[in-house]
Amino acid sequence: MKTTSRVSILLSAIIVIVSQQVALAQDHAAKIQEVLTLAHKYRKFNGSALVAENGKVIYKGGFGLANMEWNIPNTPDTKFRLGSITKQFTAMLTLQLVEQGKLKLDGKISDYLPDYRKDIGEKVTVHQLLTHTSGIPSYTSQPGFFQNVSRNPYKVGDFVKQYASGNLEFEPGTKYAYNNSGYFLLGAIVERLTGKTYEQALKEMIFDKVGMKNTGYDRHDPLLPKRASGYAKTANGYANAAYLDMSIPYAAGSMYSTVEDLYLWDQALYTDKLLTPASKELMYKPFLQEYAYGWVVTKTSFKVKDQPIPVITHGGGINGFATTIVRFPNEKNLIVILDNTGSQNLNQLGERIAKILYGQPYELPKMSIAEVVEKTIGEKGIDAAIAEYRALKAKSSLTHDFAEPELNALGYRLMQTGKMKEAIEIFKLNVEAYPQGFNTYDSLAEAYMNSNERELAITNYKKSLELNPKNTGAIEALKKLENPAASATVGAATFDAYVGEYELAPGFVLRVFREGEKFMTQATGQNVIEIFPDADGSFSPRSFPAKLTFNKDADGKVTSVKLAQGGRETVGKKIK
Repeated sequence: MKTTSRVSILLSAIIVIVSQQVALAQDHAAKIQEVLTLAHKYRKFNGSALVAENGKVIYKGGFGLANMEWNIPNTPDTKFRLGSITKQFTAMLTLQLVEQGKLKLDGKISDYLPDYRKDIGEKVTVHQLLTHTSGIPSYTSQPGFFQNVSRNPYKVGDFVKQYASGNLEFEPGTKYAYNNSGYFLLGAIVERLTGKTYEQALKEMIFDKVGMKNTGYDRHDPLLPKRASGYAKTANGYANAAYLDMSIPYAAGSMYSTVEDLYLWDQALYTDKLLTPASKELMYKPFLQEYAYGWVVTKTSFKVKDQPIPVITHGGGINGFATTIVRFPNEKNLIVILDNTGSQNLNQLGERIAKILYGQPYELPKMSIAEVVEKTIGEKGIDAAIAEYRALKAKSSLTHDFAEPELNALGYRLMQTGKMKEAIEIFKLNVEAYPQGFNTYDSLAEAYMNSNERELAITNYKKSLELNPKNTGAIEALKKLENPAASATVGAATFDAYVGEYELAPGFVLRVFREGEKFMTQATGQNVIEIFPDADGSFSPRSFPAKLTFNKDADGKVTSVKLAQGGRETVGKKIK
């Protein structure tokens, strides 16, 4: 009787504990549903999400439309492009080849790609490619790249030679600079060592082993069931995202998957299916800027029992898509959010969900004030938009998001579309709202610099540095702005010989002209920029590192211009 009673008591206790866990999971799921529903309502999320707690899925759902033209909804098995989440899979392939003895982390690029340029290939290691410390310029940062290159298909070897072989921007291993070229090169190394395409290697070495049947290398031409279309958010709704040939992102961002398959990936990483424990430990070891091998290894901004929670995470962004995967290895918690409108708030959304899982206070999503203001700018102008901002802030702070990043992101969108006056007013408004935020002054200074208002740019960069002496961007900008002695003097008559149009690539033209006594240039689809003469006879803008050198023939006639930027040199023939 006593033994039976003890068993009954034990069973009752287990039932109570399980019931409590189920109730807690249900409570978390309900809160997650509320957060995602509001985020979708306010156009901050359109996609699918999955959340696991203690290794078990407690929530999965879809919001909005996978195809807006056919009114097809997103679901947990909708396939989304992943963007840079792909990098963790490329890192996995790399470490698998290390375990097989085919590759060394301290091996050089030239050891595996013998056709790569020797001067750099013999200096840069595989480890440096994995950790974004190679110094090789990222192809996505090259001027005019997306406008003129991203729609064209490329073979891997051809792309490496043309777009992933630029001059070093810094000594390998000394700095961190996020770099798609590095992961493109890793894909090329995987292909050479396996004798398979990158796509085949992914399937055979990872997907088949994990059971990821709804994951692959995304291509435009195959029919892919339940593939989401990508959209770009506008002030008045949505537009189809710009086309991108998927040979371009390649091993840096070419994959598609579902939230359910990424849960399988997460679970496999707790096993030895793909890597030994020692290799996994190495994969999660952070180097510069907390970047490990395809993952960011950091801690939460909030604390539980006075301690932040370890996090392994990565995001992705590619035309029409934004993604994030957040892993909490100690508790085996997981958050996966995949969006097909390129939303920029996924990290914030993920943090809200994380706070729910860990019983921390959190705010519900609010309507973006930037979207409201942007629409008013388009319809009624900047003055009306600023008046609306002030009125809403006075009476609607509970329903609208007035956080610092809101206006900051809007200001940059306005700059990118050539609306410099409006951008400056928005950045000024953000400085007014957040006078202690170093980044608000930094952004305003950048806008002034791009508008050739040198003194105002200097003033605001200095204020940014007062608030954050470690703002290296401001330090570098001030060096250029405060050192006019480094520039030479060139008369307007001399500069007029350079005036004209130069074709840097098919459809991508650099226009050189004068505005009064100012020397100006403008590339196709980009802002007008003032350039200044240098002592060596070249010209440079002050707002970013680049150099224009004009070439002459034997008769002294200007025939072309050489643009040096991001470690690459591009020559444009004078066509007009």
